Amino acid sequence: MHPMLNIAVRAARSAGNVIARSFEQSDKIEVEAKGLNDLVTNVDKQAEQIIIDTILKSYPEHSIVSEERGVIAGSNADYQWIIDPLDGTTNFIKGIPHFAVSIALKYKGKLDQAVIYDPIRGELFTASRGKGAQLNNSRIRVSNMKEINGSVLATGFPFKQKASADAYLNMFKDLFTKTADMRRAGSAALDLAYVAAGRVDGFFELGLKPWDTAAGELLVIEAGGLVTDFNGGTNHAKSGNTVAANARVLKQLLTDIRPHLTPSMINR
Repeated sequence: MHPMLNIAVRAARSAGNVIARSFEQSDKIEVEAKGLNDLVTNVDKQAEQIIIDTILKSYPEHSIVSEERGVIAGSNADYQWIIDPLDGTTNFIKGIPHFAVSIALKYKGKLDQAVIYDPIRGELFTASRGKGAQLNNSRIRVSNMKEINGSVLATGFPFKQKASADAYLNMFKDLFTKTADMRRAGSAALDLAYVAAGRVDGFFELGLKPWDTAAGELLVIEAGGLVTDFNGGTNHAKSGNTVAANARVLKQLLTDIRPHLTPSMINR
């Protein structure tokens, strides 16, 4: 295992242990609103601090971008860690056991290492650039589905961008009529990990943040899939509009998504 991936795994497991223990003691979870439909807990912050401390202990010169703390500038800008300490906070608050720790590392602007850890199921998804993707040390690959018909897709509702609800629902309707089924589980990180593992055949969501998708993107790519924006381009990290699947399914996803794009989605 790459030494930096090893540190990311150590950080994810340590944070996951705290999250799992707290999940069993819901009376001690403190919730506050960061913004409209945007919640954070004391556990998010505690897990995030554990991850940051673990990384900086080994690599004090590295930069970090994290959901709750923002940017921590390091002296070596070539290395940038992207952290979501608890992706699926609403599930966590509601007692739904589906959430994950997400940690990615970029080197000179390119995704290099990735970890997504589900502390409830004990599932550790990892990837290193050019080395493939693994689930608990076993190689994973994206689905070999050849078309949308009969596929199972994952998605997320635009709960922070409800002005886009009509456009999103039109996309959903077009895709739903062709698929075997759709899933909305509440963690974009795990959705992408499940695409990488072939558990779902594709994924689309709008308005995501880099910490939601960075680790999952590398997992999908290293598992043989593609990740693009809604136009099939590479602006998804900036726009937050993300599609992931194998090449054939992704092409069909984009065909059904494009007719419903609004100017705001295109120009983000």
